[in-house]
Amino acid sequence: MTRTLRRQLPASDTVLLGVGGMLGAGVFAAFGPASGVAGSYALVGVVLAALLAACSAFSTADQARAFPGDGAGYRYTTQLLGPWPGRMAGSASIAGRLAAAAAIAGTFGAYVTPSRPLLGALAVLAISVALDVVGFRLNRGLNWAVVSIVVVMLALVVATCAAVPPPPITNAPDADQPLGLLTSAGILVFAFLGFERITAPGLDEPSFTARRLHLAIPVSLVLVLGVYLAVGYAAFRQLGPTRLALSPAPLLDAVVSADGQWIVPLVTAGAAVATVAALLGVLSGARRTVTTVAKARDLPAALTSDRAAGWIGGLVIAVMLIAVPPSTAIGFAACAMLAYYAFTNASARILLKEDRTWPMRTACFGLGLSVLYGMTMPPFLLATTIGVVLLGSAGMSLYRRTV
Repeated sequence: MTRTLRRQLPASDTVLLGVGGMLGAGVFAAFGPASGVAGSYALVGVVLAALLAACSAFSTADQARAFPGDGAGYRYTTQLLGPWPGRMAGSASIAGRLAAAAAIAGTFGAYVTPSRPLLGALAVLAISVALDVVGFRLNRGLNWAVVSIVVVMLALVVATCAAVPPPPITNAPDADQPLGLLTSAGILVFAFLGFERITAPGLDEPSFTARRLHLAIPVSLVLVLGVYLAVGYAAFRQLGPTRLALSPAPLLDAVVSADGQWIVPLVTAGAAVATVAALLGVLSGARRTVTTVAKARDLPAALTSDRAAGWIGGLVIAVMLIAVPPSTAIGFAACAMLAYYAFTNASARILLKEDRTWPMRTACFGLGLSVLYGMTMPPFLLATTIGVVLLGSAGMSLYRRTV
């Protein structure tokens, strides 16, 4: 079964759509928790995270062509591995996306309303949920504007931090921890969430030929990786691993450290644009997954409504915002999405040959990396993720038996 092609975007727009999907809150916040576990080795960790993102992008692209529609990994895994693995993938996907939304909203609060970060986070969440449930989407022009604003602002940050010598930095004796490299890679997977905007679009979104994706996926990932390495280097140069790990808004602190107070308003504006765009994308993905699971009768029928799924998801995200800081939400989102990518790569391994446009080895490699990174995550996050996935899948199964 192959995707029936719908409207196509130019190659440049396809690449920009992928870049815009990934260049959200991660560049503003993910290096903090990654630095806390690995120090400057997090710069290597971001390369390892990009490797897993590439394998997972290849897997979801092939599966989306074979099984077009909303719900992504939940549907693929159910079709190829069975109902129980599908429910586990669905639970991981929903939990990961909701936690990612909480982290993104929290990042908005840290950068845009630093005096009252929680209030700012809750406000942007409420506005974004309202926009999502009424069907607001970033069109071609808005996507170009968002990417242009964010890239120009990040270039200013890198240039400012590179132009001024860093102040004397005192780090903890064990600030750089090579043993934390894989853990940092797992956390930095958060930085690449959003590639499914081009690899697994919904039925009402533009689709892409296999040939187009063979260009767009590698190019967009390489561009995003280059941005992350440049920004990460600039932040580590000005702040050092210890201060970076403790900062709720590391790019603001980095430019202030480099005597760049004049661009603080630009960084704030860029963070606002990037986080709102990323939040809209994550909320849409979570809502689509919830409605797909509900239509398959693994969740209550009331959740087949976009409005109900959107507002209930927003309520759960608000509780997360109040209960945990953004750094913890980033870690949990990454851990849950690692579980999700393990299932999607595992299911991609058994696609029929005629449905495959990328080598099967990439899916095998993606499965191995997902498990490897996941097993090195902090024990609390790993245990919470396992609990959520098991309880979520068990709850879906029990509900299915009652309907």
